[in-house]
Amino acid sequence: MISLLLGLCLCLAFSPTQEDQGVYRSVTAPAQAYFAETFDTDSLDRKWVLSRVVKEEDADVHKYDGGWVVEEPEKQVPLGNKGLVLKSPGHHHAIAAYLRTVYHFREKPLFLQYEVHFQKGIDCGGAYIKLLTHSDDLRLSQFSDITPYSIMFGPDKCGSTYKVHFIFRHWNPRTGTYEEKHARQPETDLSDYFTDNKPHLYSLHNTFEILIDQTLVKTGSLLEDMDPPVVPPREIEDPEDRKPSDWDDRRHIPDPTAAKPHDWDEEAPRLIADPTVQRPAGWIEEEGPFVPDPEAQPPHDWSVEMDGEWEAPLIPNPACAEAAGCGPWKPPMVPNAAYKGKWRAPVIDNPNYQGKWQPRMIPNPAYFEDPQPFRMSPVGAIGFELWSLTGDVLFDNILLCDDLEMAKHWTEDTWGQRKTPGVLEQLLLATAKRPWLWGVYVFTMGLPIILFVSFMWPDKRFGPSTEDYYYKKSDEPQPDSPQDPEGHTALTNSEAKVKTGLRKRETKKTQKKSDLELKEISD
Repeated sequence: MISLLLGLCLCLAFSPTQEDQGVYRSVTAPAQAYFAETFDTDSLDRKWVLSRVVKEEDADVHKYDGGWVVEEPEKQVPLGNKGLVLKSPGHHHAIAAYLRTVYHFREKPLFLQYEVHFQKGIDCGGAYIKLLTHSDDLRLSQFSDITPYSIMFGPDKCGSTYKVHFIFRHWNPRTGTYEEKHARQPETDLSDYFTDNKPHLYSLHNTFEILIDQTLVKTGSLLEDMDPPVVPPREIEDPEDRKPSDWDDRRHIPDPTAAKPHDWDEEAPRLIADPTVQRPAGWIEEEGPFVPDPEAQPPHDWSVEMDGEWEAPLIPNPACAEAAGCGPWKPPMVPNAAYKGKWRAPVIDNPNYQGKWQPRMIPNPAYFEDPQPFRMSPVGAIGFELWSLTGDVLFDNILLCDDLEMAKHWTEDTWGQRKTPGVLEQLLLATAKRPWLWGVYVFTMGLPIILFVSFMWPDKRFGPSTEDYYYKKSDEPQPDSPQDPEGHTALTNSEAKVKTGLRKRETKKTQKKSDLELKEISD
């Protein structure tokens, strides 16, 4: 119990209070970063451009009518920190900003990270970010779902599926088209990142690596871990090839030599009336089991024209009260011994079986090898093009750079201001979903104490080593000392009590004698 209370006290001691969270410290954007945004201003910076795309069916209505604001989260941790908030549930949102300089995929790696906070959870919607492809005709006011992008990255959820997308558009020089390549989803359970109502840091590194809250959740190769693969197959099935009309792909067939037996009756029923059962005596077939209630009357407001012909409710037939039964009698049904069902010929191996037909393979006209899929189309802007059933999705601390150390410092300066739970607090929070962990905690903390008492206590020695009673409790019985101090002490104490009692009685007698003498003198 002491260890449990101590554990709880430690958990409470390590739980951060609002004062412990501190006040947000503004972060200066790195000058070498291609893009860095903390949303520390009171309103949207001029570099952020709202989409003005209109609907195809109505040129007077904007397609992206969802609102964006810069504000502090509902739970301010740390105090004073602001973010870009998607405000309109059920609406389309689009906003973008140009990079400081165009990012080209060359020798240096790519580092992209930003924070997402589902303040009210998420029912269905995305929170991914797009790196828009650089081109001379890129206009952010016309940013939409068809705007070319180089990379799309971030969380997405609809129904019971939780995803973190990493998609890049890959140019195929043979076909002259772009193809979307999707990274396979992490095997890690991602649901907590969508439902715990806390901000989370999403990071994308090349080769590629996907991190959430600085924890690696997925890693892979652009050449080997994308669907469809970056390098197309060398051969494909000929789309013009057709299966021959005489191709026999039946593995088994009915035996053509078999014949139905002459005594096989396909018309025989499965069940027949039991011929051994007779109608019970006293059964009245002329009477029905129920008759109209003769005492029932139609309601006073019943209208034949409106309600139709009135019918009295049925009651059990009094004539059947003493009978074995009423109404038509039918014997019970039993299985028919002559029933065989529809005859079918036995199945045999098909002697003409040619196997499963497959179209012939031809060289893939789209095949080409790309040893450097990292060399994607250059990036000129960054943007969010989203639809969500849940509002108040907050985005913060966006960084795009090509330096790992810069990304680390940015993470420390921004994400590092959010105090993460300590080990003990995480253990305590884990019991919210798994109450049985309390038993594990108690057992784990109490077991060492029990083992200590059981195995260590018998080895403890009592008393000074210079005395005769210096021994272990587990030692053999010790012989009495020639001078037993215990017995001597007991006798001495007894004699002292006797002598003390005698002195008290003598004192009382002397006192009484003195009192009598004084009384005689006074008389």
